[in-house]
Order: sequence, then structure tokens, then C-alpha cells
Amino acid sequence: MHSIKITLCAALLFLSAAAHGHRFHAGITDISMNPRTGNTEIVHTYMAHDVEALLENLYQRQFDLGDEDDLALFRRYLEKQFQIKDAQGRDIPLTWVGLKTDAERVTVYQEIVKANLPESATILQATLTDFLADQINTININRNNTPRPQTLQFSRQQREHTLERH
Repeated sequence: MHSIKITLCAALLFLSAAAHGHRFHAGITDISMNPRTGNTEIVHTYMAHDVEALLENLYQRQFDLGDEDDLALFRRYLEKQFQIKDAQGRDIPLTWVGLKTDAERVTVYQEIVKANLPESATILQATLTDFLADQINTININRNNTPRPQTLQFSRQQREHTLERH
């Protein structure tokens, strides 16, 4: 009898955890210079479930990021939510390189062609913060002249950071 109660409790815990889904919402962006190409590479990684839920909420239908039209909608969303501006407030052009998806992740590749990330710039990283109140986006900036990356955190309350020349 005791083992049945333990098994039942374990099953209920498992089902409640599965029904609740994941408990955190996070995105990671890595920005680094590729010395071989001279391009600044930007790699965003988000939880696939969160991206799917966002798009289904925005457009009230199922999404397939393998479909060109659906990809274009997500690309437009991301390009609005992630931007880099120079010290004068001008947009720094970001080139869309591509996107890779699997069951757990959506990875987006962008780059600044033939240029470093300016030392003085403003980064807007609001991806998913408009949809998920607890979304946290972390950016790691790897510069060639520093031993450790600069890490910035973004949330619904803090959607942009200004980088200052040191």
C-alpha cells in the first residue's frame, strides 16, 4: 500500500511539472568579431516553444519556420525587437544570415558586414519581452581586446543598454 501511494505521488508530481511547462523564459545572444571574414557575428538562441507560442498568439494560427512566409513574419518581428544603433542614434545594418530550428531551440544568425561592433552603441534586445513578462535576454559581447566577454541582461523593464567607450 505504501509503495502505491509513493508511486501515485510521484506520478502526480511528474504530471503537474509537465503541465506547467518550463519555468523560465530566456534568450542568449553572442556577439563576436570573426577575424577571418571581418564580420561581427550575432547568434541568438531562443526556446522553440516560446517562439512558437509568440507567433501563434500574434497571428492566431500554427507556424512552421521552415515555411518561407512564416519565416518572413518571424524575421520581421526579430528585426524590430533586436537593433543596434551607433553613438549618433543611426541604425547599424544587420544582415540576416539564416535560421536553424530543432525541437528545443530556434537559432538566428545575423552579422554586421565588414565592421566591428562600435565601442559606443545602443543595443535594443526586446525579443519575447512583449509576450512573456519574465523573459530574460542575455547578450555576451566578445571583443578581441578583452579577456572576458561583456555580459548584458535585458528584460521587460530594461530593453536597451548603451555601450560606452572605455
